[in-house]
Amino acid sequence: MGLRRLLAILVIICRYRVDLLIPREQLPLRARLLLRFGPWRLCPAPPLSRGQRLRLALESLGPIFIKFGQLLSTRRDLLPDDVADELAHLQDRVPPFPSEQAVAVIEKALGQSVDAVFEQFEREALASASIAQVHCATLKTGQQVVVKVVRPGIKRTIGEDIKLMQSIARLVHRHLPDGRRLRPEELVEDYRHTIYDELDLQREGANTSQLRRNFADSEVLYVPDVYWDYTRRNVLVMERIHGTPVTDVDTLKAQGTDMKKLAERGVEIFFTQVFRDSFFHADMHPGNIFVAEGRPQSPQYIAIDCAIIGSLSDFDQYYLARNLLAIFQRNYREVAELHVECGWVPAHTKVHEFEAAIRSVSEPIFEKPLADISFGQLLVYLFQTARRFDMEVQPSLVLLQKTLLNVEGLGRQLYPQLDLWATAMPFLERWVRDRYSPQSMLKRVSHRLPGWLEQLPQLPEALLERGHFPQQDPQEAFRQQLQHSEQQAALRERRARNQRLGIVALLGAALLADPEISLNLQNLPSSSLALAAAGLYFLIRSR
Repeated sequence: MGLRRLLAILVIICRYRVDLLIPREQLPLRARLLLRFGPWRLCPAPPLSRGQRLRLALESLGPIFIKFGQLLSTRRDLLPDDVADELAHLQDRVPPFPSEQAVAVIEKALGQSVDAVFEQFEREALASASIAQVHCATLKTGQQVVVKVVRPGIKRTIGEDIKLMQSIARLVHRHLPDGRRLRPEELVEDYRHTIYDELDLQREGANTSQLRRNFADSEVLYVPDVYWDYTRRNVLVMERIHGTPVTDVDTLKAQGTDMKKLAERGVEIFFTQVFRDSFFHADMHPGNIFVAEGRPQSPQYIAIDCAIIGSLSDFDQYYLARNLLAIFQRNYREVAELHVECGWVPAHTKVHEFEAAIRSVSEPIFEKPLADISFGQLLVYLFQTARRFDMEVQPSLVLLQKTLLNVEGLGRQLYPQLDLWATAMPFLERWVRDRYSPQSMLKRVSHRLPGWLEQLPQLPEALLERGHFPQQDPQEAFRQQLQHSEQQAALRERRARNQRLGIVALLGAALLADPEISLNLQNLPSSSLALAAAGLYFLIRSR
């Protein structure tokens, strides 16, 4: 990461006093020195809540940090409610890039001019975000389409910011008490894959096509068609849809839409994608959902922007369904046992204590009428309870939790009396029953049988190899151990050197920052900022 980017981050930390949001007591010495003597100590804290300061800092850091903040806002099992609520307001506000650049990207990708491909191409962008922007167009055949174009230069920006996030995640993992359980490196790695997947518009097109096949001829969900002849990694051409934004409740009601059925169909779509298909749209915020026009008594959703797709393994599907049913039935013993059985909490967890903790959280909630209970929020409370028993973050379920909260919130915005429990429970009971029916078991066995038969001839040899344990040559083992010791010693020396350089730079920054000057960011000495940035660099390199 360049020095200029470090300086920009340092200025934003000073402006919003992000350092005050970091718990210092259990940090290592060099981190405490950084927080104590950094130049931000001369800047006054703005009169804002901690959540507002963090949100504004992320927005100032740019679109990649905004998207990461949006991801964090769904992790209510990790964040305080006030911070999570504020991060949920993060908006990806990015002005469109010049239409000349968009045309140049399209023409280079397709190998011909825009006029040769389209009968009409609107130069003004229909929508713009951090990754891409969208233009309306008409094909030579007369079909109305939208053209999505990846923002030039965004991949380099993403790479720089991801490196910074990875460095911070390593420090959190190594030095914070909850570092191992929270899996920060895994969380950032999962985000890295997600954000890079969004850059590949061919992948988004493939996701869209798969979701369209899953709901072919469906009465509840329509997915637009992809025009593959004009789609590349950085250009996506797909059918233009016409519908009412799902958040435009007044218009939907004016059209005579059955709001109860619309809300229930949203829940049905979610559970169908998760349990029938194990392929669910994981970015179902209101901007990506519309309602088809002209069918108010049998409302149909329209889904766009399939860049982020979630999927669950058979293992996760099974345990998730059983956990949800056990919660529905208020069978807390089974919920506790399932958490241990599937490895979400350590095997040594005392089930009876875990059961009691779950009951103490759940029973007050169940005293309310079912229609007033937020199922997504109940899951958040259960995850927060499980943290006390060293529950580790399950990255495979992060997107699911986020999507469930979005679906439930949207459903109750459309129809406040929505009873998600009554809609979801029959679906889950039917899914579990069908999964273990003789026909389903036979279908799964027949699907795997060819692979088993193919491996059968190698089975005796594999068993013999598993029982053979060759002994390593003692001299070779000693040589490898000595080489490893030398490498570790060199690594420790390099880390110590970087730590010394970092601390010296930070102390220099503190000395250059005159405490008598006005507490104003613009008056902060540039030499102090530069030295502090250098200190940050060497401390990160000392990991």
